[in-house]
Amino acid sequence: MRRVVTLFGSLAAAGMVAIASPTSAFAAHGTLVFGGGQVVQNPSGCVNAEIRPLILSNHTNEYALVYGGPNCTGQVLAVVPPGGRTIQEFGSSVFVA
Repeated sequence: MRRVVTLFGSLAAAGMVAIASPTSAFAAHGTLVFGGGQVVQNPSGCVNAEIRPLILSNHTNEYALVYGGPNCTGQVLAVVPPGGRTIQEFGSSVFVA
């Protein structure tokens, strides 16, 4: 019984380390360039735009999803492919996987 508890404890610790590891290894490579001079290097996750309308140039290797609300909430207004550009009057945030 003691070995089983030790085994599960070790597995739980390994799982915690995997979850707590930084996610930058999964970040997109390149930059997101917003109108107004906001530049995000190797973005990962949600980025709130500083200025509206949201003007975005996607210079990453991933698709960027433009959301209508802050913190990537609300409707997806646009999907910007790598190398693409968009202008969204009501865009507030961008998600990059």
